[in-house]
Amino acid sequence: MSDFFAGVGTILSLELRQRVRGVAAWVLLGIFVVLVAMVTGAVWVGLAGFGTESGAGAGIYSTVIYFVLLLGTLVSPALSGNAINGDRDSGTLATTQITLVTTWQLLLGKFFAAWITALAFLVVSIPFLLISLFAGDIYWDTIVVSLLILAVELAVVAAAGVGLSAIISKPLFSIVATYLLVAALSVGTLIAFGLGGLTTQSPVTSTYSYSADGSGEDCMAPEVSTYNVPRYDYWWGVLAANPYIVLADAAPSNFDSAGNPEDLFSTIKMGVRAVQLTPDLDSTYDECNPSTYDDYRDYPTGEEIVAQTVPSWFVGLIIHVLLAAGLMVWGWARTSTPARRLAKGSRIA
Repeated sequence: MSDFFAGVGTILSLELRQRVRGVAAWVLLGIFVVLVAMVTGAVWVGLAGFGTESGAGAGIYSTVIYFVLLLGTLVSPALSGNAINGDRDSGTLATTQITLVTTWQLLLGKFFAAWITALAFLVVSIPFLLISLFAGDIYWDTIVVSLLILAVELAVVAAAGVGLSAIISKPLFSIVATYLLVAALSVGTLIAFGLGGLTTQSPVTSTYSYSADGSGEDCMAPEVSTYNVPRYDYWWGVLAANPYIVLADAAPSNFDSAGNPEDLFSTIKMGVRAVQLTPDLDSTYDECNPSTYDDYRDYPTGEEIVAQTVPSWFVGLIIHVLLAAGLMVWGWARTSTPARRLAKGSRIA
């Protein structure tokens, strides 16, 4: 077992040394620091403008974490999407494969190198995370859970990129495929959710009664109207595969005394959980009946919405891990030597 990890460490060391020697990685990290600084300042000023500077810490922290996830999912495919086939094109893969390094050692070494590079963006954002801690109103359970989910999601993208680079022979195609996979999970799930809700609609019967003089007496005959509403509650499960929603749904909720969300995690969680609620298909509003008037105005708070709905983050996380593991196994089968059969025009090294 120690020999296996020694081989993984050798590949990891070689990969990281090559990345550190390049100027592009340092320039990218510098640009990221500047962008995070701008985002942090904008969030702080924005929250102060709304008179919520007391909760600036939670808002800054959640925004920076999301920014790291965004840039990590944008950069990681470029770093991992040509990990294997890039070496094949440059003629160095064959040299590695004739050594004692096994295929799994090669794949895992490439994976850990891409993952550590993606986590470097989190490391350089630590000063801004510390600013959010000094601002207060942020809880340690939120910090621990969000960092763990962020690390896992970055690992999923890195593993998917390495797996696809071993499956697809052309580096450009494997990088594009990795970006398409990330886009399908992050943007495609939102599109599927929106289109699914629009294609499945239910009729709503609305009954409205009002008094002629507005006094609540001498009500007119009720007016009944019918219209259709999208049934997003049928499709909310699609959002479970979205990495940004997984992060928000897994993070502990933070609400103020009025039940309003205090950070970006809780805001997104509240919105996603709200689509689980079945819409009211029989709406009644009667000015002459105060009980229906009060019910018409009685909307649940964000905290109440989260309390009466079910979490889905663990389902999305399982899907992501299984997807990444499946691509890695497939990549191992395509890269393992000696190969039993190759596609026409392809080669191992």
